[in-house]
Amino acid sequence: GTEGGHMIDDDLALLRGYAALGVRYLTLTHSLNTNWADSSGDKPVHNGLTPFGKDVVRELNRLGVMVDISHVSDKTFYDAIEVSRAPVIASHSSCRALANAPRNMTDDMLRALAKNGGVVMINYHAAFLSEEFRTAPRSAELQAQSEAIAKKCGANEACSILEGERLNRDAMQKGLLPKVSWEKIIEHIDHAVKVAGVDHVGLGSDFDGATMPFGMDDVSKLPRITEALLSKGYSETDVLKILGGNLLRVMEAVERLKGS
Repeated sequence: GTEGGHMIDDDLALLRGYAALGVRYLTLTHSLNTNWADSSGDKPVHNGLTPFGKDVVRELNRLGVMVDISHVSDKTFYDAIEVSRAPVIASHSSCRALANAPRNMTDDMLRALAKNGGVVMINYHAAFLSEEFRTAPRSAELQAQSEAIAKKCGANEACSILEGERLNRDAMQKGLLPKVSWEKIIEHIDHAVKVAGVDHVGLGSDFDGATMPFGMDDVSKLPRITEALLSKGYSETDVLKILGGNLLRVMEAVERLKGS
């Protein structure tokens, strides 16, 4: 996949090149607006998708590449849902009803995604799982450390993410920020299932770009999710859907519509 529509450089020919190389989803924006789509992390300037942005969605459908609406503004989401003939994905987004981050999806968005046939894949980032963590005041010391990281890393996003995760985890461990545990992932899965239905929920993780909750440090801990869902009474069939079956269904549906 390709995270961020800026990667196509406003050029549908470049998008076709990515598809030919095997790219099978495009996240319409990353944390900033593109020239044709508003991001949830930026001030809106396009009122969602521009006409070219809608052409991007249509071309993704034609190419058999999944439309990914994680990171986009609410209006961009609704525009993409309206234009797309194929199911869309939210590759790493959680539930706004539980953590009121703009990156998360409202219940109305979850219902719209389900009606489209798509899938929301739960993000494990602490601030997208826990409203308490997201809104907790940062001490002057933590703010100073954050500023030092920004100065040290500059435009190196990988450095900023890794150093920021280290700082947040250390602060949670020391009690300077609310501690977020992996069970929050289950709460978000359960909420999304109740709102959108079990056929429209998956796992998004974001292991390489976020602060993980305690107990879900890496992929070796993923069996905890399986065990927790089974313990809550989810059937093996439904757990398999959440673990990847729903995403495979969307991939197949998008592929079937390719070229039409």
